[in-house]
Order: sequence, then C-alpha cells, then structure tokens
Amino acid sequence: MRWLMDGHALLLAALLPAALLAGGKAAAEDLPALRPNGVIVFQGDSITEGGRQPGDDLNHTMGQDYDYIIAAQVGADYPERDLTFLNRGISGNTVTDLAARWQADVIALKPDLLSILVGVNDTFFSKGETLEAYAQTYERLIQETRAKLPGIKIILGQPFLLPVGTYKAEYPAKLAQVRQRQAVVERLAAQYHLPLVRYQEAFDAACGKAPADHWSWDGVHPTYAGHGLMAREWRRAVNAAWPQG
Repeated sequence: MRWLMDGHALLLAALLPAALLAGGKAAAEDLPALRPNGVIVFQGDSITEGGRQPGDDLNHTMGQDYDYIIAAQVGADYPERDLTFLNRGISGNTVTDLAARWQADVIALKPDLLSILVGVNDTFFSKGETLEAYAQTYERLIQETRAKLPGIKIILGQPFLLPVGTYKAEYPAKLAQVRQRQAVVERLAAQYHLPLVRYQEAFDAACGKAPADHWSWDGVHPTYAGHGLMAREWRRAVNAAWPQG
C-alpha cells in the first residue's frame, strides 16, 4: 500500500507542472514588474510600430509585432492587473527622431516601464548621425527619463540583423556595422544598470532550428515567428531583471 501511495504522489508531482503550463500560468507569479494599473510604453522604429494605427481603436493601436503579442498575452493572463500597453514606435525612426518626440511620446505618458529598441535605421538609413551622436543622444534620453520619471523601469532592446534579402550577400560586413550600435546599447545598459534584451543572440540561436528567412522576411523586420521569439525574449529579460517586481 505504501508503494502505491508513494507512486501516486510521484505521478501527481510529475503531472503538476504540465497541468500548470496547460492552464497558461506557472506556479510563480509571472512578470511581477508589471504591477496593477501600470503603464507600459514600447518605443522605437518600424519593428516596434508593426503597422499600428493611431487613435482609439484598440483593434489596431498595438500593431502586429512583438509588443502586440506581449500585450495580448499579458492582458489575457492577468486582466485583474488592468495594465495599459502603448505602442509609440514609428517607422524609419532613428534615435534622433525619438529625441524630437520624447516629451510627447514618453515623458507625458508617464510609463511605469519603458522599452526601447532603436538602432538599425541609425546604422543603414541615418540622416548623417555618427555613431558618437547615436551614443550621446541615447544616453541623454535615458538620463532625462530617469530625472523626470523617478522610479521608472527601463529595458533596452539590442538592435539586430539577419542574413536575409539584400543583407545576405554582405552579411558579415553589414552585421559588423550593426554590432557597433549593439555595443553602445550594451554599454549603456551596463552603465545605468538596465536590463538588455539580447535579440541578436536569440535570433542567432533560432537560426540553428530554422533558416533565417523563417524569422525575418528582409533581414531587418521579423516575421510573425520572429516577433513571437522577440516577445518571449522580452518577457524572459523582464522576469530576470525584476523577479520581485
């Protein structure tokens, strides 16, 4: 009888994690950093914008991207938190463009958590901004945000590039250019003790499971699978950075 009871207990222990996963929530609280009534702002370029439409139509305000997936998943799993997710990405933006609208599209929104992803346009489609200007402007935005919004949580996203489309032929050289911006973001994350979402490393690892064009259709913009990967990495980074909220 004792063996049967112990065996039954072992079976329950083995099945419990699967049951919890099937229910959509883990035993430990997920994303405690996203506190009730909090405001989460995603800032960046077209990767963040994802075709969003300004206005009050909540069917379109988050676009079709990693931040939409995050907002959808968290909103469904934790409706009791009454979180507000805002997408303020704009296609083609560089960090200089972000600075020009920072007051209206970040400070005035008073986010509790701010997510920033910018750098690929600065690398390939800049309006003459140097690498030094990118670093200086990015740092100024972090400093200004912390000064005006004490207690805000900020998470930085790593710019990335995949060997797809026009970037495939000269990928090593093109990636080397992006890595210069990656180094800036990594330095700022370390200097200001901010979490960093390592998108490049995540995509590099994912390319071992499926070709690069499964994750990005042009080397810069993710596919739906790529956005799903980004959403997963973002959530993982937030949980690691603020495990207690």
